[in-house]
Amino acid sequence: MAFSIWTMAPFVVLLAGIALLPMIPATAKAWERNTVKLALALGLGLPTAIGVWLVGGSHLVTHSMLEYIQFIALLASLFVVTGGIHLAGDIEATPRHNTIVLALGAVLASFIGTTGAAMLLARPLLNINRQREYRSHTMVFMIFIVANCGGLLTPLGDPPLYVGLMRGVPFSWTFSLFGPWLFVNALLLLTYYALERREHARESAFALAWDQQQKVPLRLHGGSNIVWLGVIIASVALLGDHLWLKVGVQLAVAAASYLLTNKQLRFVDNDFTWRPIIEVAVLFVGIFLTMIPALEFLRVHAWAMPLNQYTFFGFTGTLSAVLDNTPTYLAFFDMAGALTLPGPTVAGVPELYLTAISLGAVTCGAITYIGNGPNFMIKAVAEERSVQMPSFGRYVVWALEFLVPVLVALVCLFISQLTLVRIVGAAIVAVVVALDLRLILRHRRPVAP
Repeated sequence: MAFSIWTMAPFVVLLAGIALLPMIPATAKAWERNTVKLALALGLGLPTAIGVWLVGGSHLVTHSMLEYIQFIALLASLFVVTGGIHLAGDIEATPRHNTIVLALGAVLASFIGTTGAAMLLARPLLNINRQREYRSHTMVFMIFIVANCGGLLTPLGDPPLYVGLMRGVPFSWTFSLFGPWLFVNALLLLTYYALERREHARESAFALAWDQQQKVPLRLHGGSNIVWLGVIIASVALLGDHLWLKVGVQLAVAAASYLLTNKQLRFVDNDFTWRPIIEVAVLFVGIFLTMIPALEFLRVHAWAMPLNQYTFFGFTGTLSAVLDNTPTYLAFFDMAGALTLPGPTVAGVPELYLTAISLGAVTCGAITYIGNGPNFMIKAVAEERSVQMPSFGRYVVWALEFLVPVLVALVCLFISQLTLVRIVGAAIVAVVVALDLRLILRHRRPVAP
């Protein structure tokens, strides 16, 4: 079934609406209401789905809605369960402490999934920084690191890698991505630490004094929800294609957590509200519906693209930044399997190509808010806590400034086989590190007399 490029117009309009409506004074206030978001999502999504259905694409609509159900069930169950875990107490929100939390998230993301790690750490990180005035950069880098780039090491880390496991990629193969994982996350953590030193230096004396006075030893409450979190992760890992059983388990676990967790802990201590998950649900139903023609257009026309390790990363990454990264991964996985290349293969795919596709699908999901499910969830939870997050367009600028150079260096050093290209990658790393060190040194703590 072929779709023209014009059938992608609703998807483009929806993205433009998400990006621009919050910034236009005449629509900014209305955009705060989830009913307005739902009207836009369904106003564009339903006509698209009906049009696809009428031209014989009923299976595409059904498949997209099943994917949406899995997506929102996982996100909602993790949102509810982690909303019952409260880290009481407070540590000082220093650059070192915040960087350690993000580094912990980079590790956890590969073993409990980017969504699980993001939902587990978002509220504690916000609690630690609640006395701080400048916090948005911390949540942006949480999206970069915890919600995306941290998920490279195991198939549990991100859905595309799990689909690769289902297609025959050995579970242990992703361990070979340790080098790229360490490289990209270490460089992002260094950049974050440098920016955090600058932002910490900008804090008012009142905010810093308040932060120091509020230090209380940390204590974990709602620990039983960690067991429920484990059940959700196990459902993803073990139930595979048993869609309704998996969804049923996740929703049952969410209900149990909601009913059994102390309401004071959830609604007072954690400031739990339903608004963030509702916002994600209403926007992504439109995204899943309007992207059907875009994904089908990709499936039909991707074969005409020039394909090598660079373009596999570039095409997979660019499309994963605005489309669901799982079907994007699958489309290029199948194409790579039809190509031959000297050297080892994994599940019938040249390993060099599989590496490029995997890195692109996982890391580039951080380039926009809609590139990966937990991105928007972190944004919504942060805004619930009065953190002024960047607009859609401003967030992309952040990604282009701080994330994309690291990803370009990643391609040069870990995918390219050309010495000159690797030298370019090393030069990019040198520039990034030099700029970070300059920022760190500029904002050194004064030495006490």
